[in-house]
Amino acid sequence: MSSSPLSGLEERARAARSWPFEQARNLLTHLAKSRVPDPREAHEAIALLNAGDIDGAWNRFPALNRPVVFETGYGPSGLPHMGTFGEVARTTMVRNAFRALTGDRWATRLITVSDDMDGLRKVPDGVPNPEMLAEDLGKPLTVVRDPFGTHDSFGAHNNARLRAFLDSFGFDYEFLSATEAYRSGRFDATLLTLLERFDQIQDIMLPTLGPDRRATYSPFLPISPSTGRVLQVPTLERNVSKGTIVFEDEDGTRVETPVTGGRVKLQWKPDWAMRWTALGVDYEMSGKDLIDSVKVSSRVCRALGGTPPEGFNFEMFLDEAGQKISKSKGNGLTMEEWLRYGAPESLSWYMFQSPKSAKKLHFDVIPRATDDYLQFLAAYPTQEPDKQIDNAVWHIHGGAPPETTSPATFGLLLNLVGVANAADKAALWAYFGKYLPGATAETEPLLDRLMGYALNYYEDFVRPTKVFRTPTDKEKVALLDLAERLRALPADTTDGELIQTEVYAVGKAHEFEPLRAWFGALYEVLLGQSQGPRFGSFAAIYGLEPTIRLIEDGAAGRLVGT
Repeated sequence: MSSSPLSGLEERARAARSWPFEQARNLLTHLAKSRVPDPREAHEAIALLNAGDIDGAWNRFPALNRPVVFETGYGPSGLPHMGTFGEVARTTMVRNAFRALTGDRWATRLITVSDDMDGLRKVPDGVPNPEMLAEDLGKPLTVVRDPFGTHDSFGAHNNARLRAFLDSFGFDYEFLSATEAYRSGRFDATLLTLLERFDQIQDIMLPTLGPDRRATYSPFLPISPSTGRVLQVPTLERNVSKGTIVFEDEDGTRVETPVTGGRVKLQWKPDWAMRWTALGVDYEMSGKDLIDSVKVSSRVCRALGGTPPEGFNFEMFLDEAGQKISKSKGNGLTMEEWLRYGAPESLSWYMFQSPKSAKKLHFDVIPRATDDYLQFLAAYPTQEPDKQIDNAVWHIHGGAPPETTSPATFGLLLNLVGVANAADKAALWAYFGKYLPGATAETEPLLDRLMGYALNYYEDFVRPTKVFRTPTDKEKVALLDLAERLRALPADTTDGELIQTEVYAVGKAHEFEPLRAWFGALYEVLLGQSQGPRFGSFAAIYGLEPTIRLIEDGAAGRLVGT
């Protein structure tokens, strides 16, 4: 059916099974159904799009050929956090998959909206000048004074932090301030439609509310002309022809105000629906906790004459005890904390994996996430193209992963830091200078970054938990045998596989059953932990002679208490 042959990338994208491509294909069907109103014609459009005939679909149905809009939202009452990163990262993955699926011929936009017209509900913890914020409670965040003294408002301050945050990860997005959109008139047409269909919106919203809230609820939140606060008050009168509502101000006076020009904002569920309609949003994902909210906002969107976007609900993160992460409880892992101990790529890998499954978000997931990322990156060049496109690193790096990976795992670096008692990168590079002659921070930038993360992680989490033990008689004999076998190797050996062969041979010669009990002994006696890196690789980097001394110290019990 296609009018022109598909590119290799498009062919692979059509067959790809990873979740961003599933979402991209769902979006393609959504576009046909939402932009081609006749069901029979929509079915024809879907057939053309599924066959890869984008040009044919556009020629047959010109309404299809306008940019595809992705959206994410941000509440600027606090700093950007893990959820902010996850939502933008995952949406970007779907956007990149859509580009591949359509041969990058379909224009796309990612709009990140800051809900900065919301009223400040409480004074956040840990900010300067809290008394100033307390005086501004209830006012739009873009009116609340900036306690840091760096921007025109608290909202502007946090918006700047958001943009710097997203820019640091290289995201391609358009920033939209809700305040600017309301005040500029960008939302006016949809706000007037909502005023006209006020009763329909109320019929949708009121059944979702408790009796007390239902009695005073209005989708419109007027800005008080006397105090500047965002008011949750009933709408007393509506004048559709004038585009106004009447409400009672805080001083008891009745005020008539336009619903346009930023003089009112909307309650959040109608606001969400209004944005979808006004901006023509085609795709937005959200957390599982917002499933009911998506349903309600979708009904409001339809009442406004819009089409709810395609999307899916991702699972929430859990803390170490399996409890839902809560910003107010502070029981999660912050962005700053992850980026102190792990590379941004490892965080993107964690966000990519199983977004519909609840995952623990705690410090102990960082080493595994880092090494899993490195494993996928190392595998990428050896895979067939149809496998590469489903590899997580294809999505993490927008289809262009780095050509090289780190020569050492994060787990190995952690052990090298401990055994070498390294205090800085220079100490670690001294070992790698022998293992990888000519290697420097410039030639191995990923390894250099990982060293910094490993130093931080070891000091804060590994060192306090190390417990060395003395070997059993059987283990002691095996350790001394291993030392002798390694001493028989050439002193300048850096062949990790050769060393690993000797380690295996000792374990078998001394009849460790299962063999993993031998490796467990190596880790517990020599490294003070229950698990460790591939021992041959570790010894190759640490050096043969220092490894032999370490083994002899462990066999003699001299590491206990260190």
